[in-house]
Amino acid sequence: MRKTGTATLPLHYGRAPRWLFSRMVALSREITIALVTEFGAVELLRRLSDPYWFQALGCVLGFDWHSSGLTTTVTGALKEGIKDIDDELGIFIAGGKGKTSRKTPEQILFYADRYSINAPPLIYASRMSAKVDNTAIQDGYQLYHHVFISTFKGDWAVIQQGMNTDNKKARRYHWLGEEVKDFVVEPHKAICSEARHKTLNMVALESEDARKISVALAKEVPDKVIKEAKTISKLSLPERHNVTVLDIDVKRFYKILTKTYERQPENFESLLGIEGLGPKTIRALSLISELIYDMPPSYRDPARFSFAHGGKDGTPFPVDRKIYDKTIEIMKNAIQSAKIGNAERVDAIKRLNKYFQINPKNAFT
Repeated sequence: MRKTGTATLPLHYGRAPRWLFSRMVALSREITIALVTEFGAVELLRRLSDPYWFQALGCVLGFDWHSSGLTTTVTGALKEGIKDIDDELGIFIAGGKGKTSRKTPEQILFYADRYSINAPPLIYASRMSAKVDNTAIQDGYQLYHHVFISTFKGDWAVIQQGMNTDNKKARRYHWLGEEVKDFVVEPHKAICSEARHKTLNMVALESEDARKISVALAKEVPDKVIKEAKTISKLSLPERHNVTVLDIDVKRFYKILTKTYERQPENFESLLGIEGLGPKTIRALSLISELIYDMPPSYRDPARFSFAHGGKDGTPFPVDRKIYDKTIEIMKNAIQSAKIGNAERVDAIKRLNKYFQINPKNAFT
């Protein structure tokens, strides 16, 4: 995938105006129907997991070209747009922003019961993707948005976003189920961020040894590991390390180690999935792995894409409501024509789209 440019991703607060969001819902609905009808439900997941396509979708829908709100508003519009036609499309969308994100498992169960879908693997994928991006990758961005998109056959994608309140930036994480071979080894389709940071990356390929040592430590008698942790306080930590001995709360660490010892996790993925195990435990285990056992984890920031985040604010130009409504009408009519066997209008739209790609200036004349 070719990178075409970069831009800053500032955090924007507030909501999309009602007049715009209602149109985003209508247009995203027609775009989704067109895509699924033409290419199938799985293709929609593939496109949503493509950071450039997702960004382009946000621009087509008229949202900010440079704000973090593009992620939450576009996925919100998609979810609202298909909620009454999910049975026709064979797709459902769960989760959202803030408290809604924590209802994702519950919403997956709702659709699973309604459409006889195998729920456990989907709930696991939802939880593990969030656990990886909040705990196994420690880049300074706290997740506040998690959306899970799935077909009725079990294909899935995840779009989630974290914020860094210190630098006022956002970071978006894309997952595509069909490409996840291992949840804890390079599992992402893409991670989008303008800024690079000191990052503890326990899902990097080069962190394999650190993962193995962390699992071995988690299976040891807690007192032995605590003894090793106390030894760290006598050592000089590397400047690059983003953890200090002050991060290790011995009482809390002992409590978690007791739980991991009782569970005896088979591998790093099962360790990561233990309830209550959070970023500080992973940092402590990685620190012991590096300083005591000479098995350093990766500090490579996994972010690979950088560009604008999704204008309602008039930049680069104000949204023309009449043209927006006309676009929705055209999409509806084209899809309706395709449904009754008249594919010529859909082909015409394809040719028009191709023409504008070749002659982009003509799109605004």
